[in-house]
Amino acid sequence: MRMWGGRFSGETDALVAEATRSVEVDRLLALDDLDGSIAHVRGLARAGLVTADESAALVEGLRALRDEVERGTLDWDPALEDVHLNLEAALTARLGPLAGKLHTGRSRNDQVALDLRLWLRRTVRELDGDLLDLERVLVERAERDGDAIMPGMTHVQPAQPVLLGHHLLAYVEMLERDRGRLADCARRADRSPLGAGALAGAGFALDREATAADLGFAGVTANSLDAVSDRDFAVEFLAAAALAMVHLSRLSEELVWWSNPAFGWVALSDAHATGSSMMPNKKNPDPCELIRGRAAKVSGDLATMLGVLKGLPLAYQRDLQEDKPPLFDAAAVLSSSLRVMAAVLAGLAFRPDRMRSAALEGFVTATSVADLLVERGLPFRVAHHVAGRLVAEAERRGRRLDQLDDPAFQAALAFEDGPEAARLAVAVPDGLGEDLRLAATLEAAVARPRVTGGTAPERVHEALAAARERLGDRRPEA
Repeated sequence: MRMWGGRFSGETDALVAEATRSVEVDRLLALDDLDGSIAHVRGLARAGLVTADESAALVEGLRALRDEVERGTLDWDPALEDVHLNLEAALTARLGPLAGKLHTGRSRNDQVALDLRLWLRRTVRELDGDLLDLERVLVERAERDGDAIMPGMTHVQPAQPVLLGHHLLAYVEMLERDRGRLADCARRADRSPLGAGALAGAGFALDREATAADLGFAGVTANSLDAVSDRDFAVEFLAAAALAMVHLSRLSEELVWWSNPAFGWVALSDAHATGSSMMPNKKNPDPCELIRGRAAKVSGDLATMLGVLKGLPLAYQRDLQEDKPPLFDAAAVLSSSLRVMAAVLAGLAFRPDRMRSAALEGFVTATSVADLLVERGLPFRVAHHVAGRLVAEAERRGRRLDQLDDPAFQAALAFEDGPEAARLAVAVPDGLGEDLRLAATLEAAVARPRVTGGTAPERVHEALAAARERLGDRRPEA
C-alpha cells in the first residue's frame, strides 16, 4: 500500500514494505504525535489555512484519537508503515477529506523531529522522578545504617576506614550529576522544529513561535536543515542514560560482592534474590547482576546512535528511522533499573559487625598514625616511613596497629634505614605510644578527615542533612 501514490504506478514490494515498517516501534510516539498535530492545527488556523470550524473539527478528532491511544483501543494497521500514517488514516476514517488538510505546511521530517523532542522532554521528567526516588532510598539507608564503619578500598584493597553513610552518599552525588546531565539534554532539546518542513522550511506564513509556545517549548530551531536532520539531543540523552547505568552497575557490582558470605556485609531480602535450579544453598543477587549486564545494552544503544549519525549528509535521511529503538530501549532499561535498585536497597539488611571486622584487617588506620606523627613535627615522608615500619611489625606479630606496645613504637621511630631525609633518630615524647595507639583505632581514623566532603561523622551528618533538604519531596517541573 502507498499513502501517496501520484508519483508511483505500482504497489511497494512486500519485502521493502516489511523492511521499512516501523509502526511496532514508533507507536510509542502516538501521544506526542497527536499533541504536536493539535498544536499544528491551531497554527494553521492562525495562518488562515483552515477555518475556525475546520480547526475545531480537526482538534476534536485528534483528541478522540488521543483518548483511544490512552485507553489502548486504537487499531494499528501494520500495512501503514509508521505511527504518523496510522494516525492520519484513522483521522481520515472519521473526518473524511478534511483530515487531508492536517499535513499542510508539515513534513514527516519535522513531524518526527518534534515528536522525539516531546517524547524526550516527557521521558526526562519521568526518569528524573526515578532518580530522585533512588536518591531518597540511599539517603534513608545512610540515615538508618550509615554510622557503621567499613573499609574504604582502593585497588580493591583495604585503604582507610569510612562510614557506610559516606559510601552511600557517594552514589547520591553520582545520581545528582546524572539528573543534571538529563536536564541539560532536555534544555538543549527545548526548541520546536515544527515549521522546518522537509528541509527548507514551510511554504506558508506559519507562526512557529506561537505554535512552539502552545507546546511549551522555550523557542524554535534556528535552521530548518539542522532541525530535521540532527539527533544530537538523542545522543546526549543516550550518553546521560549510559552514564547513569554505569553508576548503577558499579553499585550492583559492590552489592554482588558484599552479599557473598566471604564478605557478608549485606543480605538481600528473599523478595530480591533468586535460588538455584540445582543447588539448594544458593541465594543469588540476580537483580543486581542483570542491572550490571543491562548497562552494556545502554552503552550499545549510545554506540548505535553515534553510528547512525556519523555518515549522514544534510538533510533528512531514512537512516534516522533507526534512532528510535536505541532511545526507547535505553529509557526503558534505565527506568526499570532505577526502580529495581531502589527496591533492592530498601529491602537490604546491612551487617555492621561484618563490616567492622573487615575494617580491622589490612591496617587501614596507618594513614591516621602517619598524620598524627606529622602533627608532632615529622615531615610527611618520614612519618609515612615510620607508619610503614609499624605496619610491618604489626604484621610480623599478628596484631593490629592499636595493639602494639611502646617499645614497638620506639623502635619504629629510631632507625637508620629508609629515605635519606628519614635517617635520623626521633625522640619519643612521653605518652606518644598511647596517642599513636588511639590514632590507630577505627573511630579515631574515621574522625580525622574533617574536611568538607570527608568521612568524619560530623561531616557525613552534615552531608546527609544537606541531601535530605535538597531532595525533600521535590519533583521536576512539568
